[in-house]
Amino acid sequence: MKAMTLKAPGGLDKLTLTDMDDPGDPGPGEIRVRVRASSLNFHDYGIVSGAMPSEDGRIPMSDGAGEVEAVGDGVTEFAAGDAVVSTFFPGWHDGPPPIADFTTTPGDGIDGFAREVVVAPATSFTRSPIGWSHEEAATITTAGLTAWRALVVDGGLKAGDDVLVLGTGGVSIYALQIARAMGARVFATTSSDQKAERLRELGAHAVVNYREDETWGETIAGMTGGRGVDHVVEVGGPATLAQSISACRIGGHMALIGVLTGRAGEIPTAKLMAKHQVLQGLIVGSRAHQADMVRGMETTGLKPILDRTFPLQDLADAFRHEESGAHFGKIVVQI
Repeated sequence: MKAMTLKAPGGLDKLTLTDMDDPGDPGPGEIRVRVRASSLNFHDYGIVSGAMPSEDGRIPMSDGAGEVEAVGDGVTEFAAGDAVVSTFFPGWHDGPPPIADFTTTPGDGIDGFAREVVVAPATSFTRSPIGWSHEEAATITTAGLTAWRALVVDGGLKAGDDVLVLGTGGVSIYALQIARAMGARVFATTSSDQKAERLRELGAHAVVNYREDETWGETIAGMTGGRGVDHVVEVGGPATLAQSISACRIGGHMALIGVLTGRAGEIPTAKLMAKHQVLQGLIVGSRAHQADMVRGMETTGLKPILDRTFPLQDLADAFRHEESGAHFGKIVVQI
């Protein structure tokens, strides 16, 4: 089978399309999946760029969607022909988070989905939403589920809430769509007038250019009548957190899910405390969360926004497109 492997210490020029042995038939409790698509995430870029060192010869990509080719003994949840999508933490099935690292995450601690065939435990997958393409389903594993958990699971999103999303990456666009589908009002930031128009087309109530307005947090709070938003999907990290605190209401919820501006920095803790806000870190979610999200997508009719599609052999070019920051929504790879 064909697979993309990464030579240590990483770098886009270290990605190589390789012929590998077929993994064979599934064992008890396992399924064999013909992988059809993956999608790019900031975490994947960290691996392939070498910023997050991984094992020499690692197969990257945490997201994988395709169809079941065979099931092993004892598997009753899936059958040959079923459309499935991978989970980010294969061992986290339900309940509180049991892990605080990426040792079991495909494409990082174990081999990922930049390959044609995978044999893995059936519990490493959920079914895909009915009517979704493999390319669409491949966006759920990381970006989709992160947005879902931030707003629905941890945030308790309800109709009438105000939500702030930052930028136009995969998580932020998913969060905008989920919030709008559930009756919430969405505010957004971007540095591009063109992207601002697209955000409005997707239902954003208001968009602020953060390059032109350094105190965009106060501006957004003002747009809510001074109350502030109920939820912030905080993907930036240290350079944006102070403004997110300003934008968020007293007692509001901020989901810290990204480090796009760095891994450490100053936090205005006194202001956070004075506003009684919840700042909750999270990394993706459980298999049970994902199954709930799949049902939610089917019920709402929501479909992800796909930016561009690349073939597997052009994976490095796909990451270069991600590097450029020109994308809007999810970049996907066909396998």
